[in-house]
This record gives sequence, C-alpha cells and structure tokens, in this order.
Amino acid sequence: MNAPAPKRFSMIREFHLADWFTLGNAVCGVGALFSCMTYLAAGDVRHIYFAAALVLAALIFDVLDGRIARWRQKSSAMGRELDSLADVISFGVAPAIIAYACGMQGLYDRIVLAYFVACGVSRLARYNVTAETLSEGSGKVKYFEGTPIPTSILLVGLLALAASVGAVGDALWFGEVRIAGFLLHPLVLVFAISGSLMISRIRIPKL
Repeated sequence: MNAPAPKRFSMIREFHLADWFTLGNAVCGVGALFSCMTYLAAGDVRHIYFAAALVLAALIFDVLDGRIARWRQKSSAMGRELDSLADVISFGVAPAIIAYACGMQGLYDRIVLAYFVACGVSRLARYNVTAETLSEGSGKVKYFEGTPIPTSILLVGLLALAASVGAVGDALWFGEVRIAGFLLHPLVLVFAISGSLMISRIRIPKL
C-alpha cells in the first residue's frame, strides 16, 4: 500500500488573511533594519527617512491585521504569536537600530537600547499570557497593562525629525556625556523611559 502523499505548504494553508498583513508588518521592520545599515555604510540621510517610513508602514499593517481579524472573526494562537514576533522586529529592534544609526553608539547607549528591546519583548510576552484573564471571559481585551510596543513610533518620529535638521551623529540633540570613560548620549534616555512604561502596570484602555 502506498503511503499518503505528504502535505505540502500545510503551514501556509493555516494562515488567515490577517496573518498576511502581520507578515507585512515584519517585512517592513526588516526593511527598516536594511535601511539603517545602508545609512551607516553610505551616510545618505534619506535612508533614515526610509527606515522611519517603513516603521510607519509596519504600524499600518499592525492596525489592519487586527481589524481584519475582527471583521472576519478569525483569529488563532499562531496569529497572536506571529503578531508579537513581528512587533518585536518593527517596534522594538528597528527603533533601537535607528537610534544607533543616528549616533547613539556609546556603551551606555547600547545598554539602554538593549534594555528598551528587552522591555518590549517582556511586554508582549506578558500580554500574550494574560490576554485571556484581561478579557474577563468576553473574548476581547478591555485594557493594556503598560504602554503598547507600537508607541515606539513616537521615538522613530523624533529621530526622523532630528535627522531632518541634521541633528545626528556628533550633532545629536543634548550632546554627549562621558562617564567612567564611556559615552552616553542623554537623548537615549527617552528609550529608557519608553521601555519602563511598557513594563509598568499602568492600565490603558484598548480602543
């Protein structure tokens, strides 16, 4: 007796329409990383704008995937995990790398940016494991604990503004501070604040 033919592309068949938009989010985030690397290699500030625009596009995809999932009333655990992974790239790693490309490259800057990403990852993990509790049996989460990771779009907008007026590299706003022989750019502290707010217990109603 012949063995049954293997199922090909079974994972792809399990994707819902919203999941494709989630992948669009992730692709935009990766594109932002590539733009940052091109900026560091070529020095053309347009690539900072491209990176910021791609993070904005990722946010649009992130909003649309949720709306489409609710419209079609189709969601899954895989979709939720996929959304979190995409958000880590687009709203955690990408903003941190944009900041690095803009000049926050000191040792303390790197520590703060790594802290920011770690907070984003922790925020998403906490949301995933508490979503059912927060929905109170209604199937819909009524509020967030801590600021959502896509709020990092505000930091990206700030960096795009800085780039537009030439405030990158050695001209970064607020200059630099040397502590124990290592550099800290005070502007990086906005990432420390953002990360801390993400892991806080502040309740924010979900619209």
